[in-house]
Amino acid sequence: MSANREAPGIGLIGCGDISAMHLGAYKRLDLPVRALCNRTVSKAHERAAEFFPKAHVCSDHTELLALPEVAVVDVTTHPTQRVELVADALRAGKHVLSQKPFVLDLQQGEDLIALAEDHGVLLAVNQNGRWAPHLAGIRKSVRAGQIGLLQSVEVSIDWDHSWTVGTAFDRTPNLVLFDFGMHWFDLVACLLDGREVWEVSATTGRTPTQASPQPMLAEVLMTGPDLNIHLRFNGDCTSNPHDRTVVVGSEGTLVAEGADLKTQALTLQQGDLRTSIPLQGDWFTTGFEGTMLELLRAIREEDTPSHSARNNLRSLKLAFAACASAESGHPVHPGDIRSV
Repeated sequence: MSANREAPGIGLIGCGDISAMHLGAYKRLDLPVRALCNRTVSKAHERAAEFFPKAHVCSDHTELLALPEVAVVDVTTHPTQRVELVADALRAGKHVLSQKPFVLDLQQGEDLIALAEDHGVLLAVNQNGRWAPHLAGIRKSVRAGQIGLLQSVEVSIDWDHSWTVGTAFDRTPNLVLFDFGMHWFDLVACLLDGREVWEVSATTGRTPTQASPQPMLAEVLMTGPDLNIHLRFNGDCTSNPHDRTVVVGSEGTLVAEGADLKTQALTLQQGDLRTSIPLQGDWFTTGFEGTMLELLRAIREEDTPSHSARNNLRSLKLAFAACASAESGHPVHPGDIRSV
């Protein structure tokens, strides 16, 4: 694709910190970003100067949505602000890429999906972890049948999440479990490929040294027919961060391991045969490039994007169940909890 001549124009709403990752990806891909919008317009001017100096800048999202050269809208704001912005973009006939987590209420998500269908446009979710090299490699290997029937998933991550202190994330309930953990609920939903999780049990806790007002410890157990999934997170690890994902099947085992999300090695063990799976890119480059490229592919081919909002509801049901279980102390069936 010759991006400047063939790709639809992109408009971005919300020029906070995460927008730099999105715009950096679009600049590397030579995608045409036509407009930037932020309520504090100086932030939009700063992002434009850094990434797309010729982009139209405004503080009112309706001004951006009125631009005929904008066909795709990337909404990067926090969830509470995002629903109406996404709805307005869909009503304006724009395809939309929503930042994750998609919504805080399943009914709102279903309403937005129906709105997109009514207006004949696509609605996708920026689950950038799907295109992070090690997680993408795991998904590809499982889809290819290289480990046989999925039996278990074990995720253990120790890292420093203190960068959130003093930001809006201080007011995000279940921060580690929901906002960060959302990537791994999404991974699990993708790997299950229609198989059902019967029960989700979760706990959260605080470390003695954490600075965040939100719990930095979280643990989740998901069970189903012949299925066991365990997620463990510690966001207050400053001495020896480590990230390990093990996916076991009837015919093989995948192990992704490294110091952090950006530095991973992926291996496939099948009996006595051990194969290293090459990885390219990293979490903050390939991930953000992949989400927009997949949406643009679906637009071009008149197809459903793999990260569609409807597809993402499966991941949200797992996440909602985990949050509810952590708060109640009881197991929860996915789908029984409609909001967080």
